[in-house]
Amino acid sequence: MRKKVPDEIRDIARDARSVTVLTGAGMSAESGIPTFRDAQTGLWTRVRPEDLATPEAWDRDPARVFAWYAWRAAAARRCEPNPGHRAIAAWEGRDGVELTVVTQNVDDLHERAGSRRVAHLHGSLFAYKCDFCDEPYTERLDLPRSPHERLEPPQCPRCGLGRIRPDIVWFGEPLDEGVFDRAVDAIRDADVLLVVGTSGIVYPAAGLPGLATRYGVPVIEVNPHGSDLSHELDHAWPVTAAVGLPALIEALEE
Repeated sequence: MRKKVPDEIRDIARDARSVTVLTGAGMSAESGIPTFRDAQTGLWTRVRPEDLATPEAWDRDPARVFAWYAWRAAAARRCEPNPGHRAIAAWEGRDGVELTVVTQNVDDLHERAGSRRVAHLHGSLFAYKCDFCDEPYTERLDLPRSPHERLEPPQCPRCGLGRIRPDIVWFGEPLDEGVFDRAVDAIRDADVLLVVGTSGIVYPAAGLPGLATRYGVPVIEVNPHGSDLSHELDHAWPVTAAVGLPALIEALEE
């Protein structure tokens, strides 16, 4: 039986022509993506992820950090978009709708589901750059399916001085200004902000719903567990993304 969509949420979504969707770890959890702290498995059981996701860890042992991210990328590749990802892509495909996804996730499940306008606030497991000249690295990397304790990163073919690192925003690093500006613009111009599966504790992303409120944009949360954003919400729907979002798209098509 299809989940019933609250009338007020259905009506706001139905009238919206410019839609922004902010997604967090809960969006991908139903696809089996290990969350940041759930990545303590197998070889990495005794490792605190926070100790690897820093520029200092990279400077200290780049081969160890590169191996951990290679394992995470390989694990993400084995996962598939869930019905929630596909529902967002279907919403984007509706006539007259302009939809932007702003995600805290570093997987590519939104893109594989068919979303075309995706802003990755924290970077991507599948993007790389030089740690010296900052040039993007576009050559294909063969990621091992099993975890390795150390993998030497490639040298930068452009400058010859740097090593190729994951293009991820590590602790202590600022967000990419261009990506964050795209997110702000998408929220400012939106008719609705849908917040899906985010805890609301990681800044500056957690400040985006408050920004929507200041712009007069209604904020709807889809999260079975709630979040720290309750004071910023117009409506909260305690349902998972894979259940609620397909029901919402079906309601829009009725």
